[in-house]
Amino acid sequence: MAKADISLRGKAYAIACAPGQETRIQMLAEQLNARVNQIAGAVGDIGEERLLLITALALLDELDASRRAVPGNAAAEAKVAKALSDAAARIEALAARVEGSH
Repeated sequence: MAKADISLRGKAYAIACAPGQETRIQMLAEQLNARVNQIAGAVGDIGEERLLLITALALLDELDASRRAVPGNAAAEAKVAKALSDAAARIEALAARVEGSH
């Protein structure tokens, strides 16, 4: 198993991932960090756990909206569903790690 070193809100994390996925995970983490910081600026200090929850919900809402914008493409819908499932698993793992570090 490979490892991707990422940073989220100034905290460093080592995330296990499939070999060859390190760069992709790091790019996703950069996007997530930007979104978390954007939402933190809008809602203020609500705690890391709630901030990650709101961010995850916002991202899932956007993904759902984009999926509905391209109806009838079963292959694309299946790909989006898998991406959503994978993202949810990564978010849950990250949340567990964040909770464990407190």
